[in-house]
Amino acid sequence: MEIKDKSLAVFLDELASKAATPGGGSAAAVMGAQAAALVSMVCHLTIGKPHYAAVEAEMVLLLEQAEVLRHTLLDMIKADVEVFNQVMAAYRLPKATTEQENLRQAAIQVALKAATEVPLACAKACAQTIALSKIAAEKGSVAVISDAGVAVMAGYAGLKSAALNVYINTGSLQDTDFVQTTLAQLEQILADTELTTEEVYQLVKHKL
Repeated sequence: MEIKDKSLAVFLDELASKAATPGGGSAAAVMGAQAAALVSMVCHLTIGKPHYAAVEAEMVLLLEQAEVLRHTLLDMIKADVEVFNQVMAAYRLPKATTEQENLRQAAIQVALKAATEVPLACAKACAQTIALSKIAAEKGSVAVISDAGVAVMAGYAGLKSAALNVYINTGSLQDTDFVQTTLAQLEQILADTELTTEEVYQLVKHKL
């Protein structure tokens, strides 16, 4: 059974256990998926309401986008586990000879790159959920406005959590060009979402 198909209780038990996976990267993906799901909820409870007929087409499109993101982020739960296992497998390679150690180090670098790309993708997806939650907060039903607020905060938590996983893996990478490019992307994402997150939070709070 895939990790995303397990019950919440089982997932949390595994998260709390001594096992290395699932860990923070998977939790970040879950946060993002929750954000997307809450945007979908706002859409579902806005579509079909006469009072919101003027924004119905936009809500339908928003729902489609949120659902794509939700499934993308769900898949990242497994992806994070897989890349972590790849890193651990590389570290366990034999290193008795110089040749073995060179092969081991090369494998570690390849695995660490993959383990950096997954949380970066997760950060990007979480940033997208924040953008969608802004539309939900602005145009969705006020009856579920607080859910739009929870969506933006869940997306922000997922984003910042994914960022930590990018930082920890880039710290061990030797490819400086890759590291600089990756961190530049991440910092731009974080800068772009800081203001939006606070704007949405305050908008929701004002509408309560």
